[in-house]
This record gives sequence, C-alpha cells and structure tokens, in this order.
Amino acid sequence: MKLLALETSTEACSVALWLDGEVRERFEIAPRRHAELTLPWAEQLLADAGVAKSQLDAIAIGRGPGAFTGVRLAIAIGQGIALALDRPIVPVSTLAALALQAPGPRVFAAIDARMGEVYAAAYELGDGDAVALDEERVAAPYAIQLPGDGDGWHGVGTGFAAQDDALASRLGARFVSIDGNALPHAADVARLGALAFIRGEAVAPELVEPAYLRNNVALTIAEQQALRDSR
Repeated sequence: MKLLALETSTEACSVALWLDGEVRERFEIAPRRHAELTLPWAEQLLADAGVAKSQLDAIAIGRGPGAFTGVRLAIAIGQGIALALDRPIVPVSTLAALALQAPGPRVFAAIDARMGEVYAAAYELGDGDAVALDEERVAAPYAIQLPGDGDGWHGVGTGFAAQDDALASRLGARFVSIDGNALPHAADVARLGALAFIRGEAVAPELVEPAYLRNNVALTIAEQQALRDSR
C-alpha cells in the first residue's frame, strides 16, 4: 500500500509517504509557509522514493481540528491530487495523529485553538491505532474534563501550554507525563490513514468534511456563500 499524507492544521507543516509500512516524512515548523511548502515536498518525497503518483492507492489528510486556513489547505491539495489520479481520500483526525506521539495507552491530546480555547479529545492507543474515548471538542481549558476517574494519562499537544498552562495546572495530577510542545505529524496521519484504508474508511474526494468544531467558523462560510450567491 502506498499513501501520501498531508498535515497542515497547525503552525507545523508536514508531508509523509507510506510505503508498505515504511514512512518517509518532511516536517518543519513554518507558520504561513504551508501553501509554499506542501506540494513541492510531496513531489520531492515521491521522486526520492522512486514512486509515481499513479502508484498511490490513496491520499491521507489531517482533516482537523486546527487552524481554519491550514485545514482547508490540506483538504484542497489532497482533493486536487486525488481527483487528478481518481483516488480516494482517507480523512484522519489531527488530534488522533497527535495522540500517537505519546507513550499511551491513555492519551489526552490538546491543540491551542487561540481565543482562549483548546481543541481536545481522549484516546486509547494500541496496535498502532488511536481509538477515540470521547468526542472532539473546542472549549476553554477550565471546562475540559477527562473521561472517567482514573489517573495515568499522558498529555500531548500545545493545548497544555495555552492560557498560561491552565489545562496542565488544573488536571496535571492525573497525568504521568505532559508534552506541551508536541505538534501533529504527517507521518502519524499516514500510519492512521493506512489502518483506516484497510478498514475501508476511504471516501471520494468530494465527500471529505473538515473538522472545524467552532460553529462561528461554519457560520462564516455560510455567510460568505450567501454573499457570493447574491452577487
């Protein structure tokens, strides 16, 4: 199986190639350079691996939650490649990909969502997969709750450093470890994407839905469409 994976939901930009279990990745913290880097990196990874685009089985994308423009970029580029090749897309949660960076088995992934909020979700890691234990949500750190009553959690993501470490300060006693600097990687999108592809979770490019979580973002899109329709 050969997958091209894209992840641009945060300030980190990364592209990865899954080649029958081997993963190759380009990663850089590059705010505002995602559009400049993503496609050339994808082309270079394929060239270095000696893989033609036509040999790809699918495109895996980090579908958010994350920055609005970053999420849209990955989906737009992924759709363009997939449509040109007549290949499906495997949408992967950015939070689930982030969770793979923690040792597990119980991981709470959180990304700084700005505006005093974080994107967050809990996962159980096993066999290279991240199984969601609750729903993805966006909320202020003081409103975030862990599922269940047990301790032994591993925290990962910039959400733990947001709002003066508010999330870590409030729930830190229940965590074995916290990495507040971790950012999602396309390599982990590729790993989860390969498992999802095997399970038959790939979709047609036009059916990919971004995970924004904020209702006001969706409203803005609707308002923009209404404005265009009225012209």
